[in-house]
Amino acid sequence: MLFHLLYEQLFPYFSPFRVFGYITFRTAFASLTALALGLALGPWLIRRLNQFQVSQPIRAEGPKSHLTKAGTPTMGGLLINISILIPTLLWANLRNVYVWIAFLGLVGFGFIGFLDDYLKIRRGKSLGLKARAKILLQVGVTLAIVASLGWLRADGHYDTRLIFPFFKSVRPDLVADSLLGQPWTYPLAFAGLFAFLFVVLAGSTNAVNLTDGLDGLASGLMVIASGAFTVLAYVAGHREFAAYLDILPVPQAAELTIFCGSMVGASLAFLWYNAHPADMFMGDVGSLGLGGALGTVAVLIKQEILLLFVGGVFVLEALSVIIQVASFKMTGKRVFKMAPLHHHFEALGWPESKIIARFWIAGLVWALVALSTLKLR
Repeated sequence: MLFHLLYEQLFPYFSPFRVFGYITFRTAFASLTALALGLALGPWLIRRLNQFQVSQPIRAEGPKSHLTKAGTPTMGGLLINISILIPTLLWANLRNVYVWIAFLGLVGFGFIGFLDDYLKIRRGKSLGLKARAKILLQVGVTLAIVASLGWLRADGHYDTRLIFPFFKSVRPDLVADSLLGQPWTYPLAFAGLFAFLFVVLAGSTNAVNLTDGLDGLASGLMVIASGAFTVLAYVAGHREFAAYLDILPVPQAAELTIFCGSMVGASLAFLWYNAHPADMFMGDVGSLGLGGALGTVAVLIKQEILLLFVGGVFVLEALSVIIQVASFKMTGKRVFKMAPLHHHFEALGWPESKIIARFWIAGLVWALVALSTLKLR
């Protein structure tokens, strides 16, 4: 809104307002706005959550040291989501449809997390939505995003080819053009795109959710991941940089830089209250929302594969659970002392603060590796 007021309406009459047309300037202010908003609203939200007894149920089968965290307010992800949405609305070009699709990823998956948190609190157990219900809801949000991308593709504003780092000539199209002749064949034509996006989006949301098990772990890693995607979105939306780095240019993705910058500021603000020992937890409303937003941005800027590198720690956390479950079902034995991976190190006797710091370092290394691949093509 400020972009439309200060740049589009007032710039012709006051030339210094030209600065509000620059993506970099608006991204910086969106980040600062998100940080200030999160820091300002945090104490109020903590009081409200305590007032309504919105506390975190602790899994009985989890680490015994976590029993002391019982009663800590949860659903702090509401603070993150608000601190992303409002600065983006203030500083982004709201005529850009990519911004609204990113909102869909954040709010859609965040709403699923909200329902999950609500059921856990109501039941007083760490069991929320049933797996089938959660999957169906994730399918619904993914379908909405696929429909939006299909509409953009028809107008020539979205490329449904899959981009692989290191392989410039390997770009398979996820939509079968040969099946686009009749309306009834459209679901078949877009089946490949839907299947791939569901893996990306559901994988991203669940990976962040599984990582959210220690104070500040997921929020700190989100600062790093969203910072990396701020750079990636800016590069993808800049024709000259995209051409120099030989990546697929996505001109409308430039406004996503502001959305990603807001994620950085919001995650930093939440980390202020979530750092060990946490004053509140983000809950599924935060972890699923952030994971959905990150995955949606990756899809929009055509960096789905690079998401595996940027979110390297998230991926390892999710893989540790998959390996643990598969090993126990097939052999009756566990590979890790406990899953996800951060609990394995807790069981080894590592202090919580040391695990968090070392995982942050690993996350930063993964993000730097991802950014380094931009020129290695």
